[in-house]
Amino acid sequence: MSTIHFETELERVLQKDQVYHDLTVPELIEKSLNRNEGVLTSTGAFQATTGKYTGRSPKDKFIVYERSVQNKVNWGEVNQPISSDKFEKLYLKVLHYLKNKDEFFVRKAIAGADKNNSLSIRIVNEIAWHNLFVRQLFIRPSTEELSSFIPEFTIVSAPGFKAHPDIDGTNSEAFIIISFEKRTILIGGTEYAGEMKKSVFSVMNYLLPESEILPMHCSANVGIEGDVALFFGLSGTGKTTLSADPYRNLIGDDEHGWSTNGIFNIEGGCYAKCINLSEQKEPQIYHAIRYGSVLENVVIDEKSRKPDFDSNYYTENTRAAYPLESIPNAMIPSIAGHPNTIIFLTADAFGVLPPISKLTKEQAMYHFLSGYTSKLAGTERGVTEPEATFSTCFGAPFLPLPANRYAEMLGEKIQEHNADVYLVNTGWSGGPYGIGERIKLNYTRSMVRSALQGDLQSAETIVDPIFGLHVPTYCPGVPDEVLQPQKTWSNMTDYEAKAKELALKFKTNFKKFTDLPEQIVHAGPNI
Repeated sequence: MSTIHFETELERVLQKDQVYHDLTVPELIEKSLNRNEGVLTSTGAFQATTGKYTGRSPKDKFIVYERSVQNKVNWGEVNQPISSDKFEKLYLKVLHYLKNKDEFFVRKAIAGADKNNSLSIRIVNEIAWHNLFVRQLFIRPSTEELSSFIPEFTIVSAPGFKAHPDIDGTNSEAFIIISFEKRTILIGGTEYAGEMKKSVFSVMNYLLPESEILPMHCSANVGIEGDVALFFGLSGTGKTTLSADPYRNLIGDDEHGWSTNGIFNIEGGCYAKCINLSEQKEPQIYHAIRYGSVLENVVIDEKSRKPDFDSNYYTENTRAAYPLESIPNAMIPSIAGHPNTIIFLTADAFGVLPPISKLTKEQAMYHFLSGYTSKLAGTERGVTEPEATFSTCFGAPFLPLPANRYAEMLGEKIQEHNADVYLVNTGWSGGPYGIGERIKLNYTRSMVRSALQGDLQSAETIVDPIFGLHVPTYCPGVPDEVLQPQKTWSNMTDYEAKAKELALKFKTNFKKFTDLPEQIVHAGPNI
């Protein structure tokens, strides 16, 4: 199928009478309610459920194997290839499916707050609340931008269309396929709205390095004096929670680019986990959930219509989507200077990593490449309790290019801008998952605050004998014994055995990285 023919097929479908373009929030909520897609809660947020797909489905994600990308993409389990022929046939099937629907929804949006490095996106949705979701998550074009809007990438999302793996070349009924040559993302078989958000992030992870811009899976905020902080980590490690600081301006909660001018948010909204959300612990997120927000798989009381954030009836991966402006101290436009402090967040299910440690440049590169954390329950399909994992660059599921490309760019920027780097464990203390307890959020906040204020730059540290990390002996607001994990365990022998078990996992995982300086290779655990 030629590019012209390819685009023409979509344009024909968009000529239908019942195609709604760029509806307002009230219009989309009314449509969603009339279509029985969910309910309006007491907070004014719209609640919807997503069926059996309550998280990302990484085994159903593909990149089209095309000439222009075949020697650039890091093919494998993360970036699975699918042929152009299979993709184009499936694309036509989806368009035929949409053409026979009574109505569907189209939105114009932008990815990238830096106008010199942004991507214009057109999103075609079968489901009304999905269109509300992307309206809240991506950047909304101005009136002037809409008047000259030309989409550079198109998402076609038809959750009701189920693929036939034997015929369509997929692994299941669900599929998330990116074609860089056709500038199209095709999604079907899954109602989980996060697939749209993360697909665009994957696209930006491919495109931005071509302009020497580092795409990052991180949240970011800025202090009153202009000091910028980055928080790297996978879902559930605390990026959104820790960056939503009432004393700092929020730049963004999940995806950013780092150019020669500084950093910028790729998105225009936040997609926060809200299991066990409370006004006391996370007031900014709690109050951001109001009219126009989307609650995904959150249980709602039938009588009061109040959200029950403590319930995991549908999934642990309950989510709230809201525009960045819903955070009172959000930075609009969401751009800032170069980072002063970088924090790697990990939820250690082994319970042996220190709650905070200062990293040398070499250790920073080691832990960035390692990307150790635990997949938390519900983040992906089939994950029911924390699982230790290594996600390169704290974002392996979204990296089309080889990991070394991103790591080298980060190392260069850390050195150029003299950024301080810390490893922060938001996971378990006093024992592994099931025995120990999750580190208290107020302790983590105190440690992060001290790091951002520069209090830990000259603090006395001890070197962890197994992991080689530089651990502060004192931090305001945190009991001294909490800072050293071995002191929180009741049995030192058990601690050492579990610590060595994790250290060995680090060593084994790191063997896949080659052609690295010896200083980085030897910056890991000492076993």
